[in-house]
Parts: sequence; structure tokens; C-alpha cells
Amino acid sequence: QVQLVESGGGLVQTGGSLTLSCAISGDIDYRNTVGWLRQPPGKEREFVAAINWKAGRTLYEDSMKGRFTISRDTAKNTLYLQMNTLKPEDTAIYYCAARGGVVLTRIPKNYNYWGSGTQVTVSS
Repeated sequence: QVQLVESGGGLVQTGGSLTLSCAISGDIDYRNTVGWLRQPPGKEREFVAAINWKAGRTLYEDSMKGRFTISRDTAKNTLYLQMNTLKPEDTAIYYCAARGGVVLTRIPKNYNYWGSGTQVTVSS
């Protein structure tokens, strides 16, 4: 019921910036909360940030607060992740995800719909 397509990944040097986009379509009742999660090489999928689609409230993983900014454009049905001061440990596949509930959550399994991901590589 929800489709998500990420774009904007790539190779960037340490300290650089990158903006990811996620085009979202489908029933709005299933995407009240949308977020970014990532999976570093050899590690479990982890939470980055989430936002209520209608209210705009946000939640960040503590280690990324201040460097990453999540936002959405409701007219364009697009989710964004602005990433600044990137570090090699930010290297990961970044996924856009959605859930019908309005409660912001850090738990990956609580998200019902996922994009295919976009690779971000930060070189040292």
C-alpha cells in the first residue's frame, strides 16, 4: 500500500555533506510516520531519524542529532535526510521506511514498508 524510492546516495569525503531523498506514494493511512534507517557493512539495521508526516514532529538517534536533519515536503510527497559532517562510520545502505502508527519509534521492525535502499560511502 506504500511505495518508497530512495535516491541521492554516493561517495563523499569525510566532513562532507549529502542529501538523500525518498519519493513516497500510496495510502497515507499507512505512512503516518516515515523515517530513515541504515545498515552499515556487517551490522544490524539501525535507526537514524523519523518524522510524523502530518504533524512534523521528529525523533533522532542521539549520535546523529545535530549532524542529520530529517524533513518532508507534503506537496511533493518526498522525505529528505540532510547529512552534514559525515564520518566513515556513516557508511551504510540508507533505507526509507514507513508505518501507519503516529508514534515515532526507533525500532526497525515497527516499520512496515521499506524502500530498496541507497548506498552512502564516506571515504577517510
